[in-house]
Amino acid sequence: MHLSSSLRLAVLVPCYNEAATIRSVVNDFRKALPGADIYVFDNNSTDNTLEIARNAGAIVRQASYQGKGNVIRRMFADIDADVYVLVDGDDTYDASAAPALVERLVEDVLDMVVARRVSDEQEAYRLGHRFGNVALTRFVASIFGRSFTDMLSGYRVFSRRYVKSFPAHSSGFETETELTVHALELRMPVAEIATTYKSRPEGSVSKLNTYRDGFKILGMILKLFRAERPLAFFSIGSAVCVLTSVLLALPLFETYFSTGLVPRIPTVVLCAALVILGGIFLVCGIVLDTVTQGRGEVKRLAYLGQPAPGSGIGRARQ
Repeated sequence: MHLSSSLRLAVLVPCYNEAATIRSVVNDFRKALPGADIYVFDNNSTDNTLEIARNAGAIVRQASYQGKGNVIRRMFADIDADVYVLVDGDDTYDASAAPALVERLVEDVLDMVVARRVSDEQEAYRLGHRFGNVALTRFVASIFGRSFTDMLSGYRVFSRRYVKSFPAHSSGFETETELTVHALELRMPVAEIATTYKSRPEGSVSKLNTYRDGFKILGMILKLFRAERPLAFFSIGSAVCVLTSVLLALPLFETYFSTGLVPRIPTVVLCAALVILGGIFLVCGIVLDTVTQGRGEVKRLAYLGQPAPGSGIGRARQ
């Protein structure tokens, strides 16, 4: 496989206390992508991650706001390249797969290629993480459309137009969800490639908490559902209010038709209030849907303002 020497490649490695693994990550990606610039963004590490990365030959930057999402926001804003390779600094991903990921992106003119994790090691990919990944991926697919089977992979390749149109709202590990939804929302051409996933080396500790971060990811999915599909989101609230009102009102109508009386005035007021609330939800959904379409057009224009991978337009401007 041959990658054009004129293609500007940037390997982006977010790090927090990865002194045990960062040297291997930098060396492995230098061998796999010899023409790439390797950037290590240190996120307030308390060990000597930064020093080791610098000695290994990486370009070292610091991101002061804590959290992986904050680091990725800084990376995407600061680094200029044609193709971006994002990988965690824990040495669990296969660097030798990077050329194939980049080649797929460039040759098929894609905007994101996700490295789908494949592992037989129980310690590498714990059962709780596997179940959570599958459940959350299917939940996102039911809302935004099905394009991925490993939504939470930390190993991805992006085009310049993806990176420079990504809004980056999340602050923590929920950033992978936002990365996925951004591609689905703009209906970008994407792909997945199976890659080997291995366990952390001895001395390296995972920063991911299965339950805490799982709930954060779920919260991000719901937040994105509200922001990107407001009509559907608020229509659910409207339907719940109206249905509850109808169920509460059925006994009242039965009493009224048999006796001509309405004895439970508080219930009548509650039913009327629920219908009004349902109407408010529906109006909010309609208005916000219009706003969301406008936001989508702005993101689309930002996306179209950048060259496609391998087009040469971006390099010609330099």
